[in-house]
Parts: sequence; C-alpha cells; structure tokens
Amino acid sequence: MLPFDVLLEYIKRKHCFDFTDYKRSSLERRVQHRMSQLGIENYSEYLSYLEDTEEEFTHLFSAIEINYTYFFRDRDSWDYLYREIIPRIRATKQPDEPIRVWSAGCASGEETYTLAIVLAEALGIEQFNQRVHIFATDVDDDALEKARQGSYSEREVTQIPPHLLSQYFKQSNDRYQFRKDLRTAISFHRHNLVQHAPMSKIDLLVCRNTLIYFDVDAQTKVLVRFHFSLKDRGFLFLGKAEIVPSQLQLFKTLNVNHHAYTKLPKEYLSPHLFIKAFKRPR
Repeated sequence: MLPFDVLLEYIKRKHCFDFTDYKRSSLERRVQHRMSQLGIENYSEYLSYLEDTEEEFTHLFSAIEINYTYFFRDRDSWDYLYREIIPRIRATKQPDEPIRVWSAGCASGEETYTLAIVLAEALGIEQFNQRVHIFATDVDDDALEKARQGSYSEREVTQIPPHLLSQYFKQSNDRYQFRKDLRTAISFHRHNLVQHAPMSKIDLLVCRNTLIYFDVDAQTKVLVRFHFSLKDRGFLFLGKAEIVPSQLQLFKTLNVNHHAYTKLPKEYLSPHLFIKAFKRPR
C-alpha cells in the first residue's frame, strides 16, 4: 500500500472519515499544502504527526474541505431558479402543500440562506413560513455551527443586493443576522453524501460546487442517491462546473447554462446503479 493510502486508511479507521472517494489529485494537493505549512516532507512523517497531535485532524479537515462560498454566487443562475424553477414547483402543488428543499454541501450557510431568500421572494413571506422546509447538510461540523448561527460579517454580505440585505438581515454593530422568523424553516444536519442515507420526498435539491470534490464513481453514487431523494418531477440545481452525464439516464437537462435538471422516471434507472449506490461500505 502506498504511503498516501496508508494515511487515508488511518484517517478512516481513527476518525471515521472516508476520503478515498475524493478526487485523488485534488486530495493529495491539499494534504501536501497542509504538510508544507508544518514543514513536513513525506506522508509517513505526517502520519506520525497526526497520531501524536490530537488537534491536527481538525486542521487537516479544514484544508481538505475548503468551504469557499458566498451569497448569490453565480447570480444569473439564482435568477433562473426564481423565474423558472420555483414557479414550476408551485404549479405541481396544492396551495397549502409543503415544499421540501435540500441544500446539500451547505458549508457555512451562505448558499442555504440565499436559497431561503429566493424562495421567500418567489412565494412571499407568509407562504414561505407556512410551507417551506429546507434541509441543509454538510460533513464539516465547524462550518455547520457557523451556518446555524446565521451571522455574517460586513465583508461576507457584500454580494447581497442592498434591498434584500435590509429585508432579510438584522444589523448589529458589524454583524448581519439572518431573520429569526425565517430561520425556523431551516434545519442543519451533519451528513455525508456518499455514506449516509439521503433525504426523501424532496421537491428541489440544490448541490452546487460540491460534486467537483468527488471522483467519478462517487459522483455517480451521489447522483443516484439524489435521484432517489427527489419526488417525481423534482428539480436538481448544480454548480457551473458540474454536469450530470447523460448516459446515466437519471435527469433531463432543463438549462445547460444554469445546470438545472429534472428527475427522469424510475424506469430509466439501471438496477445495477441503484444497488451500487446504496451498498453499505465494509
């Protein structure tokens, strides 16, 4: 076994995090960056350091899980979601029927709260409070804790249009707190997309700039799980660097530029893909 694989196996055994599904080149680059910060030159030496230094795994995890996100990232895609997708969701439902949304790979919450704002703008505050439930998930406990607080610095909210910032955030000194009355519609949970059971009966699944960190096999597994999560005619919204391979026959492309998809019927799904996606790891 190569030294890097030994390191990954130790992390899996000791900390219950399985990074073997991550894109190998990106993973090695990030681990090496952390090693260079410590002046460590090889994986064996770094493994010894991990074993002897209790707090090091937290630093390594932060180096691997780069939670680069901001409000209204790719603004034109959020406009498309507001104009085209949310009205189609409303059209399939009764006026009082719940709308279930999954924000997967939510990091520190900027994307999730952007999603909440867009939904509230499209539905109205009253309808949002009565009908919407957003499940926001990530594997990073520190990022989730920040997301739960819903408090951001002046620099972090610069991408929010001023009229939306004043409407959806309360300013206190140099911090901006997301509205508490809307915050109750959002629940944050720790969740591993590859290993844990997916959410169910979802109308809209937003997972942007998260799949890029996985290798092809893991991406396929996650996409099959997303297919399972979504209701018939449910919608998937990915990041600009991410696509659903057409040969998987899981989703129909709605808009290439905005990476918006709708779920294809179950009969298109290969039983082999489904079994592989939900097979328990040994």
